[in-house]
Amino acid sequence: MTRKQQSLTKTLDFQMNIESGNEGVLYDGTVEARKAYNETIRLAKQGMDWDDIDDIVAEKFDLVKNTAQRIVAKALEAMENYYEYDDFEIPSHTKDGSYPLRSNYEEGYTLSLSDEGEIAFRVSAKPYKHVKGTLDGSPEQLDLLRTALQSDEWSIGTSEVVYYDDEPELHVNVTNEDLTIRDKQDSQTLIGLDVNEDNVALAALDEDGVQDSKVIEFPEIKFERHRYFTIRKRVQNAEKYSVFHALGDKEKRFVQDKTHKVSRQVVEWCQQFEDPCIVLEDLKEMREDIDYGTRMNRRLHHLPFNLIQRFVSYKAAFEGIPVAWINPEYTSQRCTMCGHAEKANRKRKRFKCRECSHQDHSDRNAGVNIAVKGVSETEVDWNVPTLYTLPVIRTGELRRSVSGCVNQPSVTHPTVRDDTVDGGNGSIIG
Repeated sequence: MTRKQQSLTKTLDFQMNIESGNEGVLYDGTVEARKAYNETIRLAKQGMDWDDIDDIVAEKFDLVKNTAQRIVAKALEAMENYYEYDDFEIPSHTKDGSYPLRSNYEEGYTLSLSDEGEIAFRVSAKPYKHVKGTLDGSPEQLDLLRTALQSDEWSIGTSEVVYYDDEPELHVNVTNEDLTIRDKQDSQTLIGLDVNEDNVALAALDEDGVQDSKVIEFPEIKFERHRYFTIRKRVQNAEKYSVFHALGDKEKRFVQDKTHKVSRQVVEWCQQFEDPCIVLEDLKEMREDIDYGTRMNRRLHHLPFNLIQRFVSYKAAFEGIPVAWINPEYTSQRCTMCGHAEKANRKRKRFKCRECSHQDHSDRNAGVNIAVKGVSETEVDWNVPTLYTLPVIRTGELRRSVSGCVNQPSVTHPTVRDDTVDGGNGSIIG
């Protein structure tokens, strides 16, 4: 079995127990970081050469030089996203409050391990003004950081001091330089992952056919993003810009938290199969093709398709699971039984083939197609099995708090009972 080395980075989140008297120094540093960020955006909007901004900001603000450089880089990345993707709003240079204090390890911050196993930190909030204390967090993340501090296989990278609900957190990047991942061509199970606006659909395919499938629902992401959009519009119209920006940050944290949980469920589900490989659609060009009117475009452009894929990809890598990418063409329109592809086959959550009358949950149908397509596009060394039956659709969700969830498709075809396809004229799907 072929394996390849890959360098992988993981972000660990910790609460900061700060020594008495230093809390204000740390917060002042994050406010200074905000000013540096605003100035970078302002200069970029004025048309200044981006290569010249670094030195200007580093000299102007009371920050450790590598911290100022990191903040400038982050601000310019936001500007680059604005110019490259039409769904990114132009960054504001008038925000107030705190901003992540970014530092390089052993330049802007250090970590040390005590004899009792506690992890102590020392952060340079400003030049010659240090904040000390200990870290607290989940046992798993604390253990991983202890390993990184003591093992040559791991290295510690940049960190961010972030304030959530007025409480400081330290986010630390750790990298495993020697992690090995099985070659995708040696996989025994291909798992198609179809990412949608309110769920992800999974289908596990091996040489004998589709072994299992699952739909993980997250309707609250779509609901909450629409709610935040409506509130921000009202606040913006009232010209309460500080509240407007705070709402945007809160929305971002909410979406990231939910997508982390979804991606974790995906990887945990995939681990039950023999030598799995997760197959994802390459959606780079998808946004350019979306044009369904102003309201629908806004809704789809701001859904976290890429974020979910990115989280799944790196979480899978840490478990040694390879990821493959395929062309998404026709995956949502093709019938898994007869191979007929037509846009009219799919109507919301119900898939009904116009050729053979096969019916299925439309998202699960797409997940199966993605897995099938992965056989040829990832060059897995086994033929696509003939699909005569499909397993029961199982659903799971993070939290049922929003109406509009779809547990199963509406079915009327006599060969479908309890979401299980009992018959049909299957054929090899090419």
